[in-house]
Amino acid sequence: MKRGDVVKARLVDVAKEAGVSPKTVSNYVNGYEFMSESTREKVRAAVEKLQYVPNHVARNLRKGRVGIVGLAVPDLNGPYFAELAGLVTAAAERRGMTVLIDQTDGDPERERRIAAGLGAQTIDALIMSPLALSGAEIAEIATMPLVLLGERARPEGASYAGIDNVAAARAATEHLLDLGRTRIAAVGRVESQPTGTWSFRMRGFREVMQERGLPVPDAYCPSVRVFSRVEGERVVTELINSSEPPDAVFCFSDMLAVGALAALHRHDVSVPGDVAVLGFDDVREGLFTWPSLSTVAPDKRAIAEQAVSQVIGLLDRTAAPTAEIVGFSVVARASTTGLEPPMNLQPHDA
Repeated sequence: MKRGDVVKARLVDVAKEAGVSPKTVSNYVNGYEFMSESTREKVRAAVEKLQYVPNHVARNLRKGRVGIVGLAVPDLNGPYFAELAGLVTAAAERRGMTVLIDQTDGDPERERRIAAGLGAQTIDALIMSPLALSGAEIAEIATMPLVLLGERARPEGASYAGIDNVAAARAATEHLLDLGRTRIAAVGRVESQPTGTWSFRMRGFREVMQERGLPVPDAYCPSVRVFSRVEGERVVTELINSSEPPDAVFCFSDMLAVGALAALHRHDVSVPGDVAVLGFDDVREGLFTWPSLSTVAPDKRAIAEQAVSQVIGLLDRTAAPTAEIVGFSVVARASTTGLEPPMNLQPHDA
C-alpha cells in the first residue's frame, strides 16, 4: 500500500467500533426494522465515523442477484404515483437496491408482460400497482417475488402494502358531515373498472351517508373516465349547473379535486362557502391550490418502506407473503374549513 492511500473500512471494523456483532451491522445496513434505537444509533455513528460504504454489488453477486427491483405503476404523469415512485426509490437505495420503473398505462397486456418477467436476471423482484388486472391474476403469472399495491390488488397469499380505502372514505365523509354538509357528491366512479380502488371509496362514502339517513341521488355519483383534472372540472361543472347542486364534493383523487376547484372558480361559486371540496392522496399540488385542498393523506412513505421491506424479506426468504395495512389521516385545509393552515414546507417541496 502506498503512502496516502485510504484504507476502506470493513463491516467488522464498524462492528468493533460500535461494540456490536457483525450480524447487527449487517441488519442495520439491510434496513432491519426490529432493532433498538440505541443500537441503531451506535451503528449509525460508527458507519459515519469510519465512512463505511457497504459493498452491495458483491453482496448481490453472492446471492445470485442483480440488485434491481422493478416498480410498475399505471401512470407517472399523475403526482400520486410520481411521489410514490420517488419514495420507493429512496427506500430501495438505502437497502442497496436500484429501482427500474415502468409505466403500464393500465393496459392489460402490458401488465401481463411485466408480471411474467422482463427477461432472465433483469430484475430480482417486482412491486406493482395493477389497474387492468386483478391482484390474483398478477400473482398467478408472476415469475419473481411480488409485492402488490392498491386496493384492487389484495389476493390471498400475496404480499401487499396499502391503506384501508373503505375506512379512509368513511373518515372523509364524516369530516364533511361534521362541518354541516348534507348534500355530498362523490366524484370518481369509473365504470370501466368495476372493482377498482374507487369502488372501495364509494362503499365507505355510501355506508356513512346511509348511517346518517342522508340520500345520495344517482346524479351525485357521476362517472369519470380517469382520475384527472379535466374530468374533475367536467363533472363538477355539470353538478353545479343541476337543479339541486351539492354543498360538498368528495373527490376520489386530488387531481379530480383540482379540476373541481377550477370549475367552481370559473362559475363564481365560493369554496368552501357554497361548496366544500375534499380530495384524496395528499399530493403536494394541493398545498398550492387556492384555497388549499383538504384531502385524505395515505402514509405514502410507510407504503414505500413496507413494500421494499417485503421485497427484501421475500428475496432473503426470511418473511412469508403478508398484507401490510398502513395508516392515513384526513388533512383539513381551507377548501373545507375556510382556514389556511401553515404550509410547513420542506426543502424538496419548494
